[in-house]
Amino acid sequence: MVAYEEAIALHEESLEALAAGRLAEAGSAARRALAIFEVEDGPDSPDVANLSNHMAEILEAAGDYREAEQWGRRAWAIAERLGDRFAGDDATAIRVEALGRIGAALRSQGCYEEAEPHLRLAVELARDHAAVAAGAMNNLAVLYKYTGNFEEADRLYRRALELAGGDQDQAATIHHNLGGLNHARGKFAEAEQDSRLAWEIRTGLYGKSHPRTLSDACAYAGVLDGLERFAESEPIYRNALLVYERIHGPDHYEIAVNLNNLAGVRLALGDAAEAESLYRRALDMKGRLLGAEHPDTALTQHNLASMLADLGRLDEARPLAKTAKEVFARLLPPAHPKCVAAGEMERCLAP
Repeated sequence: MVAYEEAIALHEESLEALAAGRLAEAGSAARRALAIFEVEDGPDSPDVANLSNHMAEILEAAGDYREAEQWGRRAWAIAERLGDRFAGDDATAIRVEALGRIGAALRSQGCYEEAEPHLRLAVELARDHAAVAAGAMNNLAVLYKYTGNFEEADRLYRRALELAGGDQDQAATIHHNLGGLNHARGKFAEAEQDSRLAWEIRTGLYGKSHPRTLSDACAYAGVLDGLERFAESEPIYRNALLVYERIHGPDHYEIAVNLNNLAGVRLALGDAAEAESLYRRALDMKGRLLGAEHPDTALTQHNLASMLADLGRLDEARPLAKTAKEVFARLLPPAHPKCVAAGEMERCLAP
């Protein structure tokens, strides 16, 4: 009993550390709790499944998507082996979260087709559980934003917002994503309200320097870029980079994303030299963290190619643009804005 209580305390410690952005501390406490639960309950227990989901969340926050996927799969496998012995609201929540963790990790690795069945099944399992359903719908909508299924993503986000009720943290996440969806559609004026609201809610919940708040701030900055309000967006990106580097060290997905976005701002403000340096840093980091065949790596390649083309450096731009177009074509539908933009660039760069 004493060991079990220690495991619960360690789990709580891990949750608090994760909420504060202390990922190494969160991971250490979670692994210690998991080891105790495995001894006390056995490897196929609800507690172990729950902790496996928590480990997936920590690793996703750290940008280790492959490892996060494996922990999500472990949670799902345990629930499947328990079968009908594992029932009720808590069981449904654990199953839905496991599917969501698997799907989100696959999406982050660029495996969109593989991610969709997991996220759709999560929505189906959560049908009669409002709060759980809101998260599941949000996760599926994120995937649909990436694949260009914008109308279905919008429908799911708005239904998720209805189901979220008074959960302000979940509401902030959905407003963040609604803003991102309209950003992807090029509807920047519509995106601004949701993006700013997400930032304001999260600031009230966690403060200005929390990683979740920074994520909302940077999403809002992306909308400001679309509105050409670069003087407002630039300090947001620079502050976020300082905080993310302090939290995560020099290499992390969020750092790469913000380097890419800051490069776009510097280019728009006429500083091509700094823009190129930032794009190349972002491209190198994304290549190491995500791989050369990832659509987000391709996005920075496309951006760098576009800048080089505008500078008249066509021989440097062409191979970058060609690679980006090939990655987009493999992973996205032809009508997706990224595919369309890549096709237009290819025509512009034709000898």
